Amino acid sequence: MAKESHSPVNSNGYIVELADILVRQEEHIILKDVNLNVKPGEFLYMIGRVGSGKSSLLKTLYAEIPLREGKGFAAGYHLHSIKEKDVPWLRRRMGIVFQDYQLLIDRNIYDNLLFVLKATGWKNQVEMDHRIREVLSEVDMVHKGYKMPHQLSGGEQQRIGIARALLNKPDLLLADEPTGNLDPDTSDELMKLLHQICKDGKTVIMATHNYNLIKKFPGRTVKCEDTRLSEKQQEEIDFDQLIM
Repeated sequence: MAKESHSPVNSNGYIVELADILVRQEEHIILKDVNLNVKPGEFLYMIGRVGSGKSSLLKTLYAEIPLREGKGFAAGYHLHSIKEKDVPWLRRRMGIVFQDYQLLIDRNIYDNLLFVLKATGWKNQVEMDHRIREVLSEVDMVHKGYKMPHQLSGGEQQRIGIARALLNKPDLLLADEPTGNLDPDTSDELMKLLHQICKDGKTVIMATHNYNLIKKFPGRTVKCEDTRLSEKQQEEIDFDQLIM
């Protein structure tokens, strides 16, 4: 339930546009001279070794790491000038999927999702119930709402994580190592789901260090390496470099 009605794309038609940005935490420079354009409906992989800056770049997109140098735009907001009061509205334009699921362990799946809706301004119980059923159906978990998180497998918990990310009908889905805790077969099923979500109209940016996934499910790819971000063609990726 977004406060703003302005377009999620900028005048150049991009849902994400970064121009010469510097990503830093305190005095530590993580990435510099970053330029990136993402069109609506794209599936973008962000690859690189652990610690190469993938998560930090995602955190910059949802304003957990403030953008101090360069210019950035994401899902309708200018990251270099966004006011603190607008950060929650930016994040409602995005869905964020974490590696470790981050489900509330003291309540069932339905109440996990209900908590998010209430926290983001939903009031009508009938509308909330309908939306929860919609997102559970999208991730093929419609009969799991009464389960507690510990009763679900890792793959099922991550499907719930994706459902949670979809609750507010985001324009942009950010997935930070979403298969990092999953076995290969479960990872493949999750990738099929994420690609289907993209085909259904969402923009997806996924950070991963599992290059095997990109071999199985090709997509546009950028790499974080030596404080730089560069575009990589499929034939340039070293698929033997599987860093699990």
